[in-house]
Amino acid sequence: MTDIQKLTDTASQVRRDILRMVTQAGCGHPGGSMSSTDFITALYLDVMKHSPEGWSRSGKGQDMFILSTGHMSPLLYSILARTGYFPTSELGTFRHLGSRLQGHPSTDFNLPGVYMPSGSLGQGLSVACGAALGKRLDGEDNTVYVLCGDGESEEGQIWEAAMFAAHHKVDNLIAMTDWNHQQIDGTVDSVIGLGDLEAKWKAFGWECIQADGHDMQAILEAFAKAKALSRHGKPVMILFHTAMGKGVDFMEGTNEWHGKAPSPELCGKALAQVRETLGDY
Repeated sequence: MTDIQKLTDTASQVRRDILRMVTQAGCGHPGGSMSSTDFITALYLDVMKHSPEGWSRSGKGQDMFILSTGHMSPLLYSILARTGYFPTSELGTFRHLGSRLQGHPSTDFNLPGVYMPSGSLGQGLSVACGAALGKRLDGEDNTVYVLCGDGESEEGQIWEAAMFAAHHKVDNLIAMTDWNHQQIDGTVDSVIGLGDLEAKWKAFGWECIQADGHDMQAILEAFAKAKALSRHGKPVMILFHTAMGKGVDFMEGTNEWHGKAPSPELCGKALAQVRETLGDY
């Protein structure tokens, strides 16, 4: 039986990591990292078949996760460290010159858990399609997961990849959208409104699920449904409803913290709202 409390505790610690990393670096993207924290924590701790032991960029024999929204690197680094891919003490080097933990994930340092350099938005879904097809050609019974953003979904390449995946029946692919309704220039609706996003994905030939991205039970149920729908000829998209900056009252629901680090004083106020559960790095 899934330990919901363990998932919740880990998510809380991941949020603390994110806040401390961007504050210490003086830059970074806390907002989207924190809105995606709950379901990415569930993915790594309960859903994906993966292990840091013997990890390689080929992804052979493991489920794979690709972060298309590369600016959410603090989330990826924290969850990788908290699941044993590298020491948590390394989180303190985030965005330092020469660090393996660059502002956007890089493959230059062969950091365990990072399959592709990302940050140029719109590309991750295409890479995920290729990785999933590669696993199918190799006869692997593994799944490729990819995280996209709702602002990122304004990119044309997302929809080219969507057509490709449906046409080629890439049904070992499960994508997620962090649907927090915010992007760097304001609300998604004010920049290029996405309209009925579920209807769009279904029209492009995908199975599509909506879920509360901050309710652990709902998250687990969404992943279970996605896995049940996969392997039946269609790729699957999960639209997770989230709040930008979730967990900190002055960050929630605004694009202000999309790409800005809090001051040490504000970080202290934020950390006072987020429980320390596994010990700070």
